[in-house]
Amino acid sequence: MKLSLEEFRNWKNKSITLLGMSGVGKTHLSKMMRRYNWFHYSGDYRIGTRYLDESILDTIKQEAMQVPFLRDLLRKDWIYIRNNIKVDDLGPVLSYVGKLGNPELGGVPLGAFQQRQAEYRTAEINAMRDVPEFIHKARDIYGYQHFVNDVGGSLCDMEAPGVIDLLAEHSLILYIQATEADEEAELIRRAQNDPKPLYFRPEFLRQQVQAYLKEQGLAYAAEMDPDDFTRWVFPHLFRSRIPRYEAIAEPLGYTVTSYEVNQVRDEADFLALLELAISRKQTP
Repeated sequence: MKLSLEEFRNWKNKSITLLGMSGVGKTHLSKMMRRYNWFHYSGDYRIGTRYLDESILDTIKQEAMQVPFLRDLLRKDWIYIRNNIKVDDLGPVLSYVGKLGNPELGGVPLGAFQQRQAEYRTAEINAMRDVPEFIHKARDIYGYQHFVNDVGGSLCDMEAPGVIDLLAEHSLILYIQATEADEEAELIRRAQNDPKPLYFRPEFLRQQVQAYLKEQGLAYAAEMDPDDFTRWVFPHLFRSRIPRYEAIAEPLGYTVTSYEVNQVRDEADFLALLELAISRKQTP
């Protein structure tokens, strides 16, 4: 969605999609806006509660069935297992996606990992296709005036025709860019200190696994330390996504920096930042 400053200021029910790598401030900004009558739509929360809920539970139950005591209780329906996914804690989603590597070290075998990656991709696409419906729900059912779409860092890697165009049709896309070398280094450092499950494009994953195996002198993905591979691959993933974000933001959205986002303290600051992004785009 492209707007003039006047159109943006007169936009009664604003809908913003925040785009960018994990750690640039999308969720922090979205949570802050909850205090100002903005509906926070978390893509990963929708994925976990709607599209991967059964798969997550099946994986947990499969593990529980390996414990004789729990197996008996589950088979007799004396206990039940449910997800406890929260907007602020997406642990079950991250656990299901998992990390590629040696199962004895908590990793997921390559075949199962590729299957989960494919399931996550489909789930994220579906969650983004739900955005127009939730824009209306946020206003008509829950009474929120504005809407912020907090998308996963992997959206630029989904390669799903029509999804980005759909978001651009129904919301203003704001790309949060880590521009300085020290900002990029800090994001990479945090990701490497606390490695989390990630989504990879299939061809990118194949290339990076081959490179890692060669560098480490390993023969199979099942020999990889999952945390070490996740730490190793993140800088490559980070840099591969930058041109993909830019390819979305340049024709369809607006760009601000993570430094500018860090200066936002309230709704007035957020609206001022959006106006700044719009004015920069309109300046020849």
